[in-house]
Amino acid sequence: MLKKPLEIYVFVDPLCPECWSLEPYLKKLSIEYGRFFTLRPILSGQLTTLNKDKFDKPKQLKDIWEKTSSRTGMCCDGDIWIENPISFPWIASIAVKAAELQGKKAGRKFLRKMQEYAFLKKKDISKEEVLLECAEEINLDLDEFKNDLYSNSARKALQCDLKLTKEMEVEYIPTMVFFNESEEEEGLKLSGLYPYDIYVKVLKQMLQITPTPANKPELEDFLSHYDFVGTTEISVVYDWSLEKTEKEMKKLQLMQVVEKVPVKYGSFWKYVG
Repeated sequence: MLKKPLEIYVFVDPLCPECWSLEPYLKKLSIEYGRFFTLRPILSGQLTTLNKDKFDKPKQLKDIWEKTSSRTGMCCDGDIWIENPISFPWIASIAVKAAELQGKKAGRKFLRKMQEYAFLKKKDISKEEVLLECAEEINLDLDEFKNDLYSNSARKALQCDLKLTKEMEVEYIPTMVFFNESEEEEGLKLSGLYPYDIYVKVLKQMLQITPTPANKPELEDFLSHYDFVGTTEISVVYDWSLEKTEKEMKKLQLMQVVEKVPVKYGSFWKYVG
């Protein structure tokens, strides 16, 4: 296997609505240019430490989530903070590290599943039964996961991420840091959410070439690969309007390839193929 020339660190927090809103861009970047980079999600623990006071103000958090939703099109149901607030945000971060002990891919899938549970289903992702449900959905080894959840290994892995966040002076999430193979060169840091073409620009700058984006997969292949995606994610990846995306998805719904999952804002689709 060839080593990819770039590594992209993505600093996130499972409860950050803007990190959730980065998902469509990460999917598109991976599809078009994934052959050039490896993605490394790093848990920054920002919400766990910095926003302690915010956790006492459910109404404020609800507003932040709802505003992010309407700005980005990725549903964040802020009612969770009123109806079912997340009690121990740091447990969610440890859980991602516990899942990661079953492989990087497992860790990424678990983080995504947990985000779906929080932003769409209003579930308290710091509760053990919710975490186990997420783990089961992505086919983790449940006994192993349960043990790892309370293990020193998961805690230590999280400490490493927090240390890295500090060392790289990441003060805002999401932050993406692009590294190329050259040791001498500093990574290039992008804090916050940007339009997609900015990420592509940085990628090209780091590669020092202008690569051609790979062809997009057939819609059905995309859906079967990701299993559960939002209308916004599909429209970003395929450069379609939301109307066109809805139309294409309705066709697949009629053919019983997907099921529509209504959420507070917009819609998500479950591949049933």
